[in-house]
Amino acid sequence: MNVLISGASVAGPVVAYWLARAGFSPVVVERTPRPRLGLGGHAVDLFAPAMEVARRMGIVPALREAALPPATIRLERPGKPAIETDLAHLSDAFAEANHVEVMRGELASTLHDVTRDDVEYVFGDSIRTLAEDAGGVDVTFDSGRTRRFDLVIGADGLHSNVRRLAFGPERGFLHHLGGHLAVFTLPDRLGLAGRTVLYNAVDRVVAMYAVPRTGQARAVLLFRSGELSYDHRDVAEQKRLLRKEFAGAGWEVPRLLDAAEDADDFYLDAIAQVRMDTWTRGRVTLVGDAGYSPGPAVGGGTTLAMAAAYVLARALANARGDHAAAFTAYEHGVRDYVLRCREVAPRVLRNGIPRSPAHVALTALSMRLLPRLPRGIRRRALAGGASSTLSSFTLPG
Repeated sequence: MNVLISGASVAGPVVAYWLARAGFSPVVVERTPRPRLGLGGHAVDLFAPAMEVARRMGIVPALREAALPPATIRLERPGKPAIETDLAHLSDAFAEANHVEVMRGELASTLHDVTRDDVEYVFGDSIRTLAEDAGGVDVTFDSGRTRRFDLVIGADGLHSNVRRLAFGPERGFLHHLGGHLAVFTLPDRLGLAGRTVLYNAVDRVVAMYAVPRTGQARAVLLFRSGELSYDHRDVAEQKRLLRKEFAGAGWEVPRLLDAAEDADDFYLDAIAQVRMDTWTRGRVTLVGDAGYSPGPAVGGGTTLAMAAAYVLARALANARGDHAAAFTAYEHGVRDYVLRCREVAPRVLRNGIPRSPAHVALTALSMRLLPRLPRGIRRRALAGGASSTLSSFTLPG
């Protein structure tokens, strides 16, 4: 079967890898002009299900080599002593063998390397139209080319083009969680190697960490807000919006806002979930953030995407060409896990972004006390954490 996959970030290459091994002919189309390789993007955590997919793909050694070094967390408190602790002391899951943290670009590089010889990649193009009939899907691309495929898989993220074409406008599926996220690169003037620094204020969180081997740092700014109206293609407008939201913030924030003006990788988006009753329509299905984003940067979407992509490919292989049966098995196989992961982001936003001065103080106190608790008590205190939820899926054999 010829399968078109839209999106070459994480879920797309994973499902393409397993489909190729099962005898399918996957084609991955990606609107960016070249692979997203190197050290770009935000740091992502891969928990147990994603690590098991990586093990079966034979890429764990490459991911270990690319892993970010163990980090300490330093909470900056202007006018007060900073609080610093080892990340592993806050959650044992981050110190275990079934976890790795890598830059998103490094993960994309590894996935591209392991698939490029067996998968057809088409960069610098995107799907314009889908026309399905009983035997397949006719696809028109932005380039003007047309091709026919047996199936189409949307692995193209929160603002999925395939979802829009097959299911309708995204406003019917995006559920705003009450926050926004901005990420960009700037020179590492603080010497952050091995450290992540945090700054908390009411309704605001700022984090910075070093990008290995570059002399640069990545800044992550989260702020609580209602839905905001802005053009997703107008980066200058988004930078003005960020400056307005963080006006008056202390610590290094004014310098960060100045650095954002010069950043060529600036990204801002709502922290929103994709909620759909079904991810399948005829010969089209969605995987990863396109179908069930749990929340950018706070919901564990990378682990969910890798696990679900494996389940989808396995269902198609087992169904021997019966795509309807395969899509049903796929949805049944991951739905409970999707619903559990959906609970993570609201909890992270509720607990992670302070709502009041008292919440700011409580965050500092928790960071000071948790590492001092006995391991068993600490585990129980963190039992409902994101890492536990994201690790709560057993990959089918």
